[in-house]
Amino acid sequence: MSITGASIDAVTVAVYRFPTDRPEADGTLTWNATTAVTATVHAGNRQGLGWTYSTAAAAQVVTDHLAQAITGRDVMDTPGAWSAMHRACRNLGTRGLVMQAISAVDIALWDLKARVLGIPLTDLFGRARETVPVYGSGGFTTLSDSELAKQVDEWAAAGCPAMKIKIGQSWGTDVDRDIMRVNSFREIAGPAVDLMVDANGGYTTGQARRVGATLERLGVVWFEEPVSSDDITGLGVVRAAVRCDVTAGEYAADLYDIDRLCPVVDCLQLDATRCGGYTGWLRGAAIAQAHNLHVSAHCAPALHAPVAAAAPNLRHVELFIDHARLEPLLVDGTPTVRHGTLHPDGRASGHGMTIAARAVDHRLAAPEHADFDSPAEPPIGGSP
Repeated sequence: MSITGASIDAVTVAVYRFPTDRPEADGTLTWNATTAVTATVHAGNRQGLGWTYSTAAAAQVVTDHLAQAITGRDVMDTPGAWSAMHRACRNLGTRGLVMQAISAVDIALWDLKARVLGIPLTDLFGRARETVPVYGSGGFTTLSDSELAKQVDEWAAAGCPAMKIKIGQSWGTDVDRDIMRVNSFREIAGPAVDLMVDANGGYTTGQARRVGATLERLGVVWFEEPVSSDDITGLGVVRAAVRCDVTAGEYAADLYDIDRLCPVVDCLQLDATRCGGYTGWLRGAAIAQAHNLHVSAHCAPALHAPVAAAAPNLRHVELFIDHARLEPLLVDGTPTVRHGTLHPDGRASGHGMTIAARAVDHRLAAPEHADFDSPAEPPIGGSP
């Protein structure tokens, strides 16, 4: 019998698009906007909020498949709700876009559960720490040295002891520019900062080994996705050849992905917006701990703050510059960053965040839904 008697009434969705100031790029992709898909789970007059960074199609998955799988369920049964969503998507495939949709709803379910209980999410998860360490991240391949210096200044002002830039220019076809940029980064950031780089899978295995040797001489300590994260053998070869920590995991969707990666990385990255929400993130962190690995939360710093505070094997959370700017536009109540750490709100129930009125300026039309009559998210601050 439920301790609260509360059950899920409905799930609503909305889609928001946040343009960048100018086109941005890493080694293997270029973009000019970020799309956030929000899921709100309703139980009486209480609501829980979650979101994923995906495409508008993720909202359709929620309305057509996930809402009916969890409506009527006890709000306390987060593991059961997660399994029901996962089973409902069997024929769609349960990775990629589908898991991103599940992630948004799972985060909302945890938020709702804590709000119904009237406690912060950090208390519901259990705190391993009061504050959460972060590192600065951005350093796109499209930036000039002066633009990179501006980002470094922002991270320094936030107290970040480590900072990361993108390399692997044009799928690894301009290694000379990669090394030149790392040299500039070293000069701009100064000797006290731990240097990190992310190739986004742009190199071949041989390239990554050779580049890694140079990165070591420049004092780089973190070599992210030197080859594709799908190339388990290649990751293992690079890890055996270099002294930098080799890292991957941001695309891991389930425990099978995570289990395959653990033997070939020095730190496992996990993204709650892609790996099954807070449920998937905590399960993944436990698998990493069984392999004596730290975990690092990929992007979405505001969303990761409460769950990262619960992981005893946490290394840090990525203060990704696009998301650090976007999240305060999307929601009110984002945790503050001071002295290189995030400070989750220990007073508000749930994760403490709600959709901001100003987010309406970035909202797209609500997706149509087919299989289940789930209402669209009500307009905030005006019509969509």
